[in-house]
Amino acid sequence: MPEPEPGALEGRVAVVTGGATGIGRAISTRLSADGAAVLVAGLDKAEVDDAVVALGPASEGFVGDLAQPGVAEDLHATATRVFGAVDVLVNNAGGGVIRPTLEHTEETLQATITNNLWTTLRCCLAFLPAMRDRRYGRIVNIGAESVRNGLTDHAVYNAAKGGVHALASGLAREFATDGITVNVVAPSYVRTDALDAAIAAGRAPARLGTVVDDAVSWIPMGRAGEVDEVAAAVAWLAREDSRFVTGQVLGVNGGSSMQ
Repeated sequence: MPEPEPGALEGRVAVVTGGATGIGRAISTRLSADGAAVLVAGLDKAEVDDAVVALGPASEGFVGDLAQPGVAEDLHATATRVFGAVDVLVNNAGGGVIRPTLEHTEETLQATITNNLWTTLRCCLAFLPAMRDRRYGRIVNIGAESVRNGLTDHAVYNAAKGGVHALASGLAREFATDGITVNVVAPSYVRTDALDAAIAAGRAPARLGTVVDDAVSWIPMGRAGEVDEVAAAVAWLAREDSRFVTGQVLGVNGGSSMQ
């Protein structure tokens, strides 16, 4: 991945949802390395606290379920109180149940849509007014390559992430003259420590191995992505010099779909 640029986000404040683990942790780390003050939001206090300690004094934590009414507003209020205005919002919080469509239950359907689409929508609604008032903002939604390639067992997940993609394009046009850009980074299958450990220990659903194998087989580079590669794409879209890029889906996918 491109090396961090310590001054690239100097003086900027970034909020990363789901920012304590996996891809989100890598994004938080990269934005911090590029000079931003970072507020890490997550569901687990121990994980959030660990991330904040690792990032250092120019960071803060927030624990709450962003899919619930009012919590995104609390997140914005916390960020404003601690750091002042927020420049960058990374909507990374998500996670869904990956299984064949007809095996979904009401509970898994609701969880998949709620964790991905509602968290992103509520955060955008909470942060956009202040960004518009300041006439500056960078919103980066973490989407999914599977929306474009129809990956095995991902139909319901794709319904949620497809909404995340569509929300970005609509907001990008609506707020284009307000100094706000809204984009999507769409990773293909990305290796994370937690997923690798679950597969190695046999804790992952048996069918997940097939899904992973299919995902990698469709990538011309012949490998999964790395969290730092996703973080590098987010970091560029968070910068001032990406100001003429909005409403775009940037695939970090090893070529599994091409335009």
